[in-house]
Amino acid sequence: MNNETRPVTKLLLGLIAVVVSIWLIAPMFIIFPISFSEDASFKFPPREWSLRWYKSFFTDSQWLDALGHSVLIGVLVAIFATALGTVAALAINRSKSGAARAAQTLMLTPMIVPPIIAGAGVYTFFLRAHLVGTVFGFVMVHTTLALPLVVIAVNASLSGYDRSLELAAASLGAGRIRTFFTVTMPLVAPGMLAGVVFAFVTSFDEVIVAQFMVSPTLQTLPMMMYTSVTRTTDPTIAAAAALILAAILISFALYQFVVLPLSRRSRGSSQA
Repeated sequence: MNNETRPVTKLLLGLIAVVVSIWLIAPMFIIFPISFSEDASFKFPPREWSLRWYKSFFTDSQWLDALGHSVLIGVLVAIFATALGTVAALAINRSKSGAARAAQTLMLTPMIVPPIIAGAGVYTFFLRAHLVGTVFGFVMVHTTLALPLVVIAVNASLSGYDRSLELAAASLGAGRIRTFFTVTMPLVAPGMLAGVVFAFVTSFDEVIVAQFMVSPTLQTLPMMMYTSVTRTTDPTIAAAAALILAAILISFALYQFVVLPLSRRSRGSSQA
């Protein structure tokens, strides 16, 4: 391929990527006009516009309680999974033994085992331990499911990591803890931030295993939405889905245009 055809090829590939992305993503945005429909159905386009279903969402204690439970569990999972996954990724990256590779394979098991099988096993064990229907039980299960994603994200940041920077900090009198927070953490921050996002989304969006963990007093938002679709035809789910999609889009924009530039700037200053 000569230099004259490369710009044309790049432009063509870019256009194809844009068209495919729009074709895959566009159906999700139909939920926004449906959520403003006056009709008690999922008809598109709506005949009349109203905030009826948003009012139903924010005035129904079941929906609000489910949202609060999902946010609480998601935040706790993001904290614990990121902390454990970062430590595990550092240990695996710095160890050359076969035990470290075996541990990495074991940590990736939740990504391989079908969720329905994992849910059945979790239910059998947690029921005997009286953890079904508890926030602690949800956090334990979702942390296990999110841990592989954090390890992969942090390992990606460690692929180009220069350990001589830690040795330089140690030679200047910095201890291990100070070296970690002033040298190591800023360099692997992009991977940790990605792990936080992956862990929260994994927990917030999980449905299959959650079916084995919920109780009449503890429902998560995805389970409420699943119940709304399978048992009733309550269009309040459209408002809930629109709010979730809007939150995801805002979070992605903040991560892409605020967090990443700051982390790159911090990484550049640390390397300087």
